[in-house]
Amino acid sequence: MRIVSFPSGVTVPALGQGTWNMGEKASRRREEVRALQLGLDLGMTLIDTAEMYGEGGAEQVVGEAIAGQRDAAFVVSKVYPHNASFAGVQQACERSLRRLNIDCIDLYLLHWQGHHPLGETFDGFEALKKAGKIKAYGVSNFDLESMEDAVTHGAPATNQVLYNLMKRGIEFDLLPWCRQRNMPVMAYSPLETAGREQAALLGNPGLESVAEAHGVTPAQVALAWVLHQDGLIAIPKAADPVHLRANRAAAELQLSADDLAALDRAFPPPRRRRALDMR
Repeated sequence: MRIVSFPSGVTVPALGQGTWNMGEKASRRREEVRALQLGLDLGMTLIDTAEMYGEGGAEQVVGEAIAGQRDAAFVVSKVYPHNASFAGVQQACERSLRRLNIDCIDLYLLHWQGHHPLGETFDGFEALKKAGKIKAYGVSNFDLESMEDAVTHGAPATNQVLYNLMKRGIEFDLLPWCRQRNMPVMAYSPLETAGREQAALLGNPGLESVAEAHGVTPAQVALAWVLHQDGLIAIPKAADPVHLRANRAAAELQLSADDLAALDRAFPPPRRRRALDMR
């Protein structure tokens, strides 16, 4: 699997695991824990979560999944914007650490920008680093202007944004800006989410044609398209072993220049700046 490097030199696999919608139903807890553990076994060692997901429930699922194998996992979590004051960040991080049952979060993100000054939030992150509570920090759902401001206040390691074949707006300005700074971008919802948008993505004739030529599913091609790009980390959520293994196989799928051209025709890249897609 391709490896992605953070500015610090820390490396992670380009394919990780998302946990959105996990931790919301006790009846699915065991299934979700086992899914994350299978993902770890398959080499998808980056696990992304947030205090927002299941109001801490997803963090508890992650904590149970990595129990006894903390060193095998790279844990990413996110703080609510309304908790992102200097003191609020400290308190939110402590709560996340307790739910995760770990001593240190590998990468801690501001989930989106709120009313607290970013400089205050980053000062809180720096204090957490000095205290050994987090190893690095970053942001999520920041557009180019917000990122340009962010780097004047601190040293964010990444920006986590919505990105997939149907949502390519960051390619116009944000993605090149991050690449110039060797800052990885984390792509959430690389396969869209359930519903009409995912159906529109996976049912696209151009995508289906490329998938048929490779003997794989449209979802695997869509994920491979994200994974083939430098500096991109994809974090699809999957609680089904079949989907997890399919995602892992997508990381080995090689798309040709003709495949990529066909996908560009099916999902044209942006020709102008667009507002940042968010979910």
